[in-house]
Amino acid sequence: MASYLVQVSYTPEAWSAMIKNPQDRSKAVAGAVRKLGGKVGAFYMCFGEHDIVGVIDMPAHIGAAAFSMAVAAGGACKSVKTTPLIPIADAVEAMSKAATCGYKPAS
Repeated sequence: MASYLVQVSYTPEAWSAMIKNPQDRSKAVAGAVRKLGGKVGAFYMCFGEHDIVGVIDMPAHIGAAAFSMAVAAGGACKSVKTTPLIPIADAVEAMSKAATCGYKPAS
């Protein structure tokens, strides 16, 4: 399974609804992620550009894209960003391949 960082920013209307009815939205997320064949890692509230960050694991990019689309289409979020996470071992392998791929920058 591949891991994805999910970063979400809520609309003012969504914040208003959650202040009136406090809730753990990671539970709603977990059901949708499971239905797409994935699983939910840790989710956190945060300050700054995004209100929530979390990690989900999905068997394929299509599931991650479908989840991101569903959240964005729901209307409670003004921003949804889904970033593939690359294990360090895979990044090191990519670095080795980059060193030998033959790419030449413009001169």
